Amino acid sequence: MAHETATLAAYVADLKYSDIPPEVLERAKVLTLDFLGSTIRARRDAESTPSLMKMLEALALDGKGEATVFGDTKTWTPAVAALLNGALGHSLDFDDTHADSSLHPSAPVVPAAFAVGEMVGASGRDVLTAIVAGYEVCCRLGNALDPTSHYARGFHPTATAGTYGAAAAAAKLFGLSKEQIVSAFGVSGSQAAGSLQFLVNGAWNKRYQVGAAAMNGVIAATLARNDFIGSSESVEGKHGLLVGYSDDAHPDKAVADLGHTYETLKIGVKPYPSCRYTHAAIDALIAMRREHNLTPDQIRKVEIGLHRNGITLTGDAATKRHPTSVVGGQFSMFFTGAIALDQGHFGWDDYDRLGDKAIDALADKFDVVQDDRLEVGRTHPFGARVSITTDDGTHERLYADPSGEPTSFPDAKAMQQKFLTLARPVLDKRADQLADAILTLERFDRVEKATQLGRQ
Repeated sequence: MAHETATLAAYVADLKYSDIPPEVLERAKVLTLDFLGSTIRARRDAESTPSLMKMLEALALDGKGEATVFGDTKTWTPAVAALLNGALGHSLDFDDTHADSSLHPSAPVVPAAFAVGEMVGASGRDVLTAIVAGYEVCCRLGNALDPTSHYARGFHPTATAGTYGAAAAAAKLFGLSKEQIVSAFGVSGSQAAGSLQFLVNGAWNKRYQVGAAAMNGVIAATLARNDFIGSSESVEGKHGLLVGYSDDAHPDKAVADLGHTYETLKIGVKPYPSCRYTHAAIDALIAMRREHNLTPDQIRKVEIGLHRNGITLTGDAATKRHPTSVVGGQFSMFFTGAIALDQGHFGWDDYDRLGDKAIDALADKFDVVQDDRLEVGRTHPFGARVSITTDDGTHERLYADPSGEPTSFPDAKAMQQKFLTLARPVLDKRADQLADAILTLERFDRVEKATQLGRQ
């Protein structure tokens, strides 16, 4: 036993802004901006948003506070703001992904950091430090859980490991001691929950449970701040996270080269608003369509090879071939692939084509299979093999990585344009001001001077 809980707690407690390499801080700002674009657009467009708002009203949880919900007109209490920003930011399935752990780090971490940052009057530097701390904790715990094993047990790592990341960010902004952060992690272990059962019927649980992870992290850190005693060894203990949530845990990955190797730099961004396991195939389909001048009537068969995790999430023909909901479409290799092959691009507005007869007919030509070449000797599982058969023959591509990974990370201009495309329809000209503020967050002595630009 390497005391992973205490080691991570000490890391969070001791981390200073000046300790973090400049490239890590720059990446954290870009990732935060990317996440906020999805949050703002989902406040208006996500079909699950009205239900969230009605729930808060029914339970009298919609009272005014001081925390920002991006894209909203009012301010909220910190815990509710974390819940809403987390759920909204994950609703479009357009948020970042850490490939090795197969989780979305910003969705639980950034909402917790902003909620507590506004609560305590933190500076932009303080919030950036907290975000990096949260990224490092949740990504490392996701690595330690082993995503293949974690998925096989039916868990959603963004909601489980993400709760710890949110608690780390909140605890850092509260200035908690190592011992208090151990307690916060102890409470997180009792709140880490996220089932993959949403895949069966395209349910909205996925969005909510990530928002709940952000909120629960804030609650855990606030309890610890007020001398609540949480369980010790909640990561590595007899009944801890790694025992209860995985059959193939790797505790060493939680703390390997901690403070020197930054998992933050391994976080990738999405060019398409769908499950990351669909992206390499979409990249290949778009490229092959263009290269071979393919049209839907020429296609006889399409075979997509994926890692077994991709099969679990997106490749079950019985339930995924003809989705009827947005969530179902986000987790359908058949639908997303058919869209890409039909029109040569794929974006948020293309979910209007759910149920389109032409797309369903093209999806009927797709088979999704497990490809062992994407399983062996690889650090992450997001590649794809695409084979397209026409009357003229078969074309095949193997894409080891989807676009947007660290080796092909978009430049600052492209990232800002993605944000503005999502945010401008909601915030209008304030979207440009918010983008500038987030990308210079370290200059703000109080973070709310930046976040208030995100209110509609």
